[in-house]
Amino acid sequence: MKIALITGAGSGIGRSTALTLLREGYAVVLAGRRLEALEETAAAAGKAQARALPVPADITDPASVRALFAKIREAYGRLDLLFNNAGIGAPGVLLEELTFGQWKTVVDTNLTGAFLCTQEAFRLMKTQDPMGGRIINNGSISAYVPRPNSAPYTATKHAIAGLTKSTALDGRKYRIACGQIDIGNAATDMAEKMKTGVPQADGSIAVEPTMPVDHVGKAILYMAGLPPEANVLFMTVMATNMPYVGRG
Repeated sequence: MKIALITGAGSGIGRSTALTLLREGYAVVLAGRRLEALEETAAAAGKAQARALPVPADITDPASVRALFAKIREAYGRLDLLFNNAGIGAPGVLLEELTFGQWKTVVDTNLTGAFLCTQEAFRLMKTQDPMGGRIINNGSISAYVPRPNSAPYTATKHAIAGLTKSTALDGRKYRIACGQIDIGNAATDMAEKMKTGVPQADGSIAVEPTMPVDHVGKAILYMAGLPPEANVLFMTVMATNMPYVGRG
């Protein structure tokens, strides 16, 4: 049985991916700030709930991340897959009106949190037997192009692409593969606003197409199922008609 850790597992892409992996026989550690939301994810797995382990954690806090991985060591003794999924955005205000606190909160969660979890995953994966594992980072279309008034989110997602490449390189000696999934307009609660219209680069407001969130979990399942000698470095999964190709 493979062991997976998903951050931000209490909702959206994290919840959907967790349910996909649980259905496929993985044991899944569900990490997030709110225990109640994690328990709801576990309960949604039905009979597979027995293989779900909710663990409240704050990925911006090094001590909390260490405690999370200590729990994984205690419960399973190894980790096969880390999905660095947790992420937040800042209010869509003008760049010059963004507060330092708003900037820092996004950077701490989206970038530093992913780094801290990656670091602890290295420490576990390089010492387990057999050695190695896989890390998948949630990039986003914003790892390539911004939306209006999204400097913190876009900057961190561009940085995640750099973290992915460095992790893929530095993980080779430990048989740790790292890839990134870049998601466009998956139909989660966060994407509800797409149905009523979101700002475009030309200043207009437009409704954007979305895709079922289940496609993300299926894509991650494929990436995770590759043998150690193969890796998807970057994969884009997006609503076919969303304004990404040609955005702006």
